[in-house]
Amino acid sequence: MKKILLSAATIATMTTVATANSEIDALKAQMATMMKKIEKLESQKSSKEVVEVASIAPKKKGTLVKSKAPVLKFSGKHYLGFVSDNAGDDRTNEFETRRNYLQVKAYFKENPKDYMRITLDTFHNTSDDGKDEGSWEVRLKYAYLYLDNILPFTGVEIGQAHRPWIDYEEHHGWNYRSISKVLVEAHDGAHFTNSADLGVNFKTKTDYFSSEIGLFNGEGYHGIEDGNGLSGEWRLTGHLLGTGEKHVHKHDTYADISFFGQYNTDYKAKGNDFVWYGVHAVYNQPEFLLSAQYIQASDGGDDKEGKGYSVNGEFRFAEDWNLIGRYDYFELDNVDEERERVIAGVSYQYNKNVEFIANYLKEEVNDDTNTDAIMLTAEVNW
Repeated sequence: MKKILLSAATIATMTTVATANSEIDALKAQMATMMKKIEKLESQKSSKEVVEVASIAPKKKGTLVKSKAPVLKFSGKHYLGFVSDNAGDDRTNEFETRRNYLQVKAYFKENPKDYMRITLDTFHNTSDDGKDEGSWEVRLKYAYLYLDNILPFTGVEIGQAHRPWIDYEEHHGWNYRSISKVLVEAHDGAHFTNSADLGVNFKTKTDYFSSEIGLFNGEGYHGIEDGNGLSGEWRLTGHLLGTGEKHVHKHDTYADISFFGQYNTDYKAKGNDFVWYGVHAVYNQPEFLLSAQYIQASDGGDDKEGKGYSVNGEFRFAEDWNLIGRYDYFELDNVDEERERVIAGVSYQYNKNVEFIANYLKEEVNDDTNTDAIMLTAEVNW
């Protein structure tokens, strides 16, 4: 009888174990099926996110870009236009793309205000070398490391960096680089300098005072570097209304006075120094802007030594609409040459990314009209 009972118990135990094993196997099969479904859902979600990231107007934020920097910021700027002018013997009419900037900033983990910037720009090759004439080519505009607060209230740009003056004027006094360069850069103005060069630029910002003091090669970002001389350059600005730490906009109220200039030794291997300086004042409020400057080159040769001034203004007569006016004058001291430029136009802010501008431009040398142009422009920022 005991043997029968033991046999029955053994059989029951084995049956229970077999049943349990069967249930475990079934559970494993169910879990495997569930994992396949989860993987399928995750795959569908990832595919959807890829589409959303690639979409023109994505609904979700995200990035598929890998980088050693935790934050990458992409942006672009374009000046697209049409011009009708009589710069030659006959009137010409042509569409233009004056600037196409592509910019990337890589911000660092240790200090989110430190970053590396690179900006590329296209330009039209109009040389007569026969090989690439007429081609659109890419030029390096900026490539610098910015380190914040290395001195009290002061950061530094190292590399192909901003020169001290032009970037300030184009963000405070003259908002229409898309239709004309500022006086110190324009070929038919003073033509003293350009906006970027290889070197270092120390940038100080406080509420009532800001400055940029730099040392550069001196030839500019598209000049030939000969290594013979360096250029000390500066901007010192008093912000009378305490806006020195702000990135100002048209709707802000600010009043600034600046002293700026450049001391370039052995300029372009000509054996002489190039020294120029200027003063600038601007007042802006939401309804209008007024700006004026005086510049003088005391050394630099017959093609540079001279003096001149520029005045410009904006009148914001309706929401998103703006009247523009500007007058430039520059006189060379050692040769009989006087240069004048007149700009008048109207702009319309289509949205936060696009502004349309229509303007008239006249340039004269010694009272002879060299250029009489009508310009249409779309400035695009993204």
